[in-house]
Amino acid sequence: MNHHSHKSTIQPNKEQLLNRLKRIEGQVRGIHNMVEEDRYCIDILNQIAAVQSAVNKVSVHLMEDHTHHCVAKAIQDGEGEEAIDELVGLMNRMMK
Repeated sequence: MNHHSHKSTIQPNKEQLLNRLKRIEGQVRGIHNMVEEDRYCIDILNQIAAVQSAVNKVSVHLMEDHTHHCVAKAIQDGEGEEAIDELVGLMNRMMK
């Protein structure tokens, strides 16, 4: 099976994704500071839940873009089964 991980991709919403990732990075730094400052565990866990949700949103957004662009192109190029199998495998790993 030929995995597409070595291929480069032009992200159609690159700036939006980078901005979301910068916010997540800031949230993670905030959690680090909360732990250093011995903040209340529930407050830290609430922040961790917010980061997990934000990361999940980035993942879903990337998956949507990948499906609409890369998978659609693979189908047009006659490589649809491979691209779909790759995407389903990724989804299985993400749901563990």
